[in-house]
Amino acid sequence: MPRYLRPLTRYPIITATVVVGTLALVLALIGRPHAAQWVSILSVSGFIAFTLIGMIRDVVRGHVGLDILAVVAMVATLAIGEYAASLIIVLMLSGGQALEDVAGRRANRELTALLERAPRTAHRVRSAPDGTDAVTDVPADEIEIGDVLLIRPAEIVPVDGILLSPAASIDESSLTGESMPVPRAEGDEVLSGSVNGSAAIRLRAARRSADSQYQQIVALVREAQESRAPVVRLADRFAIPFTAVSLVIAGAAWGISGDPTRFAEVLVLATPCPLLIAAPVAFLGGLSRAARAGVIIKGGAVIEQLARVRTAAFDKTGTLTRGRPTVVEVRAADGWAADEVLRLAASAEQYSTHVLADGIRRAAEERGLPLATATAAGETATNGVRADIGGRTVVVGKPRYVRSLAPDTRTADIASGQAAAYVAVDGSFAGALILADDPRAESAAVVAWLRAHGVERAVMLTGDAEPTARAVAAAIGIDEVRAELLPADKVALAAGLQPRPVLMVGDGVNDAPVLAAADVGIAMGAKGATAAGEAASVVILKDSLAGVVDAVAIGRDTLRVALSAIGIGIALSIGLMLVATTGLIPAVAGALVQELVDLATILYALRALTGRDPQRDLAAALPGAARRSRDADEPVGHNGERMPHSRSIRSAEPTRPAERGTR
Repeated sequence: MPRYLRPLTRYPIITATVVVGTLALVLALIGRPHAAQWVSILSVSGFIAFTLIGMIRDVVRGHVGLDILAVVAMVATLAIGEYAASLIIVLMLSGGQALEDVAGRRANRELTALLERAPRTAHRVRSAPDGTDAVTDVPADEIEIGDVLLIRPAEIVPVDGILLSPAASIDESSLTGESMPVPRAEGDEVLSGSVNGSAAIRLRAARRSADSQYQQIVALVREAQESRAPVVRLADRFAIPFTAVSLVIAGAAWGISGDPTRFAEVLVLATPCPLLIAAPVAFLGGLSRAARAGVIIKGGAVIEQLARVRTAAFDKTGTLTRGRPTVVEVRAADGWAADEVLRLAASAEQYSTHVLADGIRRAAEERGLPLATATAAGETATNGVRADIGGRTVVVGKPRYVRSLAPDTRTADIASGQAAAYVAVDGSFAGALILADDPRAESAAVVAWLRAHGVERAVMLTGDAEPTARAVAAAIGIDEVRAELLPADKVALAAGLQPRPVLMVGDGVNDAPVLAAADVGIAMGAKGATAAGEAASVVILKDSLAGVVDAVAIGRDTLRVALSAIGIGIALSIGLMLVATTGLIPAVAGALVQELVDLATILYALRALTGRDPQRDLAAALPGAARRSRDADEPVGHNGERMPHSRSIRSAEPTRPAERGTR
């Protein structure tokens, strides 16, 4: 079908109404007014029946809609012989759907763009029998882990992979909102959905398409699109009062004037399009604006909750802090060199799944210390790791565990906010590794912004030790701390927090239960936090707590625009109804004027697409150095004790960094 004919089939009621109106006009012009009237009566009556059926279905579902006003207006205009006005009302109501679709596509374009950009094809590189490389185009779904891919200039990366080329410049704006290209070096991870720069590169696939970053984001976006905004709830709040006021005004006009025509003229201006259209357009605009900022909000109901948040709860590690431990000091025991203690500890920690192990290993790599392979290794839950390395038994873990194997272990004096991992070799204490995890640069400013914008209570819910948690909380500006919690404890506390609604921010798999239990759960970063992202109602794609400010600010702006648009529509309708009581606005003119009211409210609702950037206020609260580095991926230290380990390793195969657990 030609493109210009598609609207005719997409909106059949509009097409039929225009045809009926044209036929009625022709019949009237050729001297067949009665035929024109009957054509109009039958057409409008059919639409009234169709609307009544929909109203009955809504009532059965527990929703009292505003269509009663439109039905009464159509019946009234038919009763007084204003057939043209009745047709215009039908056209106005059915045209509201078309206006909503047009405005919705405009408001929804960022979400739609994410779906349309989903990579579908990949260039797989395989060695040919003659020793040359053969490049084959295959569907992205057929890529397996380990496949080598060619990414041509300006192409979308189809799956998550490890860069094999020496260097690359990657545009990650569609994933994180970061406007500047990000440099990547050989061995770095490149995320699907990002765009390659000006040079062709090669990747080794690290995940299949369905498990890759971009497909996870697409799934979140699709869920957000399919989730209906709370339009019915918003409309229902105004439906009964608006209906009652409209009928009172119309009845008063009839009673005072004694002319039933006034009743119809008033109700023509009381049609509910502003209420039914403005709200969904505003909510779609808010969802789209959030996606542009790197925040995926799963539906309009979440926006309304974000707008009303009164309590904010935060996990600590990986949320208020970066969750990347840094070794700040190696305290070697007498007879041991610091580098040797660190090398042995890092060699043993290759077989640990905990985030602290990654920090120790990274510290050794930064010092250029070669890691040894263990002949046997195992991890004891809640205590530490033990490995046989070069004929020596190395133990790294909590002081009590290490002391049970090395009685001469001495407890290290550490500052508040620091943690120590103890090292023993062949039953003798070798030293302690001091680690720290500083707060994110933006954490204090985010908490201050929330307090300044209506959030009455800020709480930290963490599994870390009390002294460590309080040290971080004091640095950030949170004065209420609940520490040493299990996931079930977090859920129970979040359920009891007041005032409501409660916002919970977390990042790891163990945060998924409390994110699902909170009124609004926000997952920090989609990468590596699939369970948290699925449980949360908001996902921040960039590894920055500043996205919380974006989510709350956009939620409030969107709800304010939606309510304002509804208010404007109601005010204009009531004002015009009062004018119509005097008989100055005929029924036909009133129906046309009401279309202008619809257009005005829709245009106002589109304001939800724009608004003041909340990051300006946040940046003003950050010190200069922090503003420059708040989005940098800088390693920082770890606060808190060692978390319980979840598995025992029987073999001596090192754990890959991508498989490491998170707090």
